[in-house]
Amino acid sequence: MSTQRISLSLLFFQFFLLFPSIISAIRNNIGLVVNRSCRSTVQGRYLLTDDSGYVCDASSFDPLSRCCLGKGEKFPCHGCNLVSQCCNSYEYCVSCCQDPSRTKREQILKIKIAKPSTAGTYAGVFDFCVGRCRHNSESVVHENAYRSDYHHCFSLPSYSSGVNGTELEFKLNGVNVIIGRQGESCDSVCKTNGQSCIPNKIMVLNHCDIMQKYLSCKGGCLSSVGPDQPAEVAYNSPKELNPGACLYSSAQPMLSCDGSHPHTRRLCPCA
Repeated sequence: MSTQRISLSLLFFQFFLLFPSIISAIRNNIGLVVNRSCRSTVQGRYLLTDDSGYVCDASSFDPLSRCCLGKGEKFPCHGCNLVSQCCNSYEYCVSCCQDPSRTKREQILKIKIAKPSTAGTYAGVFDFCVGRCRHNSESVVHENAYRSDYHHCFSLPSYSSGVNGTELEFKLNGVNVIIGRQGESCDSVCKTNGQSCIPNKIMVLNHCDIMQKYLSCKGGCLSSVGPDQPAEVAYNSPKELNPGACLYSSAQPMLSCDGSHPHTRRLCPCA
């Protein structure tokens, strides 16, 4: 019996020597299960969105990992207008925004969160989408009213389109940039100076970086909609109109030389 045991031991030892790589490979594949964790929106009344782009309700949400179970659609855009990039739901806005085909990470990392003096940048697409969908000037007009029921917008800020300020200044060569009087159109402003308004240069002026070089913009730089932009809200305007704010238009087709507003001073391209 003892001889048989010794023989079995020798066989096992020989097998180990002959096939160490197989045994080693098997052991290398053994490891602890890594628990996945997610970042997610603060749970609303019905839905939440995780940083993988899934939207779910409380019954499909894992409270330990803070992930949706991932059985539904990824990056859904239900209730979203993909032209305006605005949605009627915060959670679907965040999910739609995270789609790599709509929001490019390399662009997000260049966007400043605050004023230049204290500016930081977004850590990633999820951070951008969570903040952008919640507070976005693109969804309101300067009278502080919502444009539509699509309150949650994820479009990139107009001033963050990636256009270089130096390139914009180059496009203004030969153009006389003049600040109009309150309520005056650019046609009138340029005519008073013996020149004409150049329509295609209005879009060049329609950037915060450019406006801040000519106007004080003490009330900030806000997105709005109107043929009188780019412009600055006059200081004697009603408080709800944001006196001192510079307005750029997110609806560029509306920009025109003859547009005017009783409470704004236009920035005009004349030549």
